[in-house]
Amino acid sequence: MSASIFKNARLVLPGEVVQGSLRVDGGCIAALDAGATSALAGIDLDGDYLLPGLVELHTDNFERHLMPRPQVPWAELPALLAHDAEIAAAGITTVFDALGVGEADAGGLRSRPWNRVLDSIDTCAERRLLRAEHHLHVRCELPAPNTIDLFAPFHGHPRLTLISLMDHTPGQRQWENLAQARTYYTGRKGWSDEKFERQVLHAATLQERYAAPHRAYFVDYCRANGIALASHDDTTVAHVEQAHAEGAALSEFPTTLAAARAAHERGLLTVMGGPNVVRGGSHSGNVAATELARAGLLDILSSDYVPGSLLGAVLRLVQGDILSLPRAVATVTRNPARAAGMSDRGELAPGLRADLVQLHMIDLPDGTRQAVVRSVWREGRRVL
Repeated sequence: MSASIFKNARLVLPGEVVQGSLRVDGGCIAALDAGATSALAGIDLDGDYLLPGLVELHTDNFERHLMPRPQVPWAELPALLAHDAEIAAAGITTVFDALGVGEADAGGLRSRPWNRVLDSIDTCAERRLLRAEHHLHVRCELPAPNTIDLFAPFHGHPRLTLISLMDHTPGQRQWENLAQARTYYTGRKGWSDEKFERQVLHAATLQERYAAPHRAYFVDYCRANGIALASHDDTTVAHVEQAHAEGAALSEFPTTLAAARAAHERGLLTVMGGPNVVRGGSHSGNVAATELARAGLLDILSSDYVPGSLLGAVLRLVQGDILSLPRAVATVTRNPARAAGMSDRGELAPGLRADLVQLHMIDLPDGTRQAVVRSVWREGRRVL
């Protein structure tokens, strides 16, 4: 691969933004230089920002493409390619596809085997058809009877890097507010009020029977196989203490300030949703991500269900004078990369991978700014 020069760029470095140029050689960053360059050749960014490629630890976007409507499955390969293109267009160069295993409702996406999906990812990666680098984040629904059986295709899979433990039983964690849970299930899933009431009772029975043994199984699996473990929707200090004792490294979407503070005190990194920042709060009625950021408790942003929310959230944090641009960018680049054990990416520095995003800013009439991804490179190769 020949060397390339990116000139006339605003380089977003770990601690500052510098006008300068960047040289790529062999798929890695070879040099950074402040000021103008005398090189005549090269890629002129015309004053746009140059960021490290974004690292996404938790996105449900692939699942959305696999089942775009309830009970309407889509073919695996076109779903993957559409998901991958959307991810790259959001500036994400490393993505952890969050795939859920375990669901009480028959016919739902997470109640089906994942074998063909995994085959599609492997086939497309081998043929260099994917713009982003794809890893696996398996979300395990602990109270579901079929969780362990559906996890079987992931055993020993080389892309499996992260496992999170979920419990969406209404009345606790994310759905501590039953009124919010009712709105979600009757609205998005089309349940009647009667079905919601039945499912609340049934969910409590399943939780009592399966949650504890399934939790022990996946904690043991992570320990034995060196897989990173994340808790999910921690609400109380006791939730965090349990996750810490089990060896969790991440606390995904803590629902209260107390849980997020407890996670930080115990060394767990907190992950919050980009949509939470962009919308100004949680759709479930839980703690706002900006509140955690102001308290110094936000480590990582996840796009969750909207890939484009990562850059939107970065801008909101900057425009709200909550974080500087380098610190906000770190929540979607360096911090998630380090949390995943990836020391070869996540910032603009010599020797690291040339995963790069050219970002153009538009000033809007209301005084806010909109980020537009113009180009994306992965290991020095333009993918968008």
